[in-house]
Amino acid sequence: MKSVLGFLSFVLTAGGITGLLHEWLGWFRLFGFLRYLAPDGYAVYANVVFIVVGIALGLLGGSLGRHGASS
Repeated sequence: MKSVLGFLSFVLTAGGITGLLHEWLGWFRLFGFLRYLAPDGYAVYANVVFIVVGIALGLLGGSLGRHGASS
């Protein structure tokens, strides 16, 4: 479970950051499949949401790892 959350965290965070770079600078389109999840006209907001959700999943995965290690 922790590795799945870590992978999703990486994909969403990196995809959101590269999506913002693409929107603002017009280049660096990595993880382009995430653009299909964003509604038309709301790409910047969707990429910010991807970053926030990715960080939240990373923190959740980290807390699950610490909780499981102490038990």
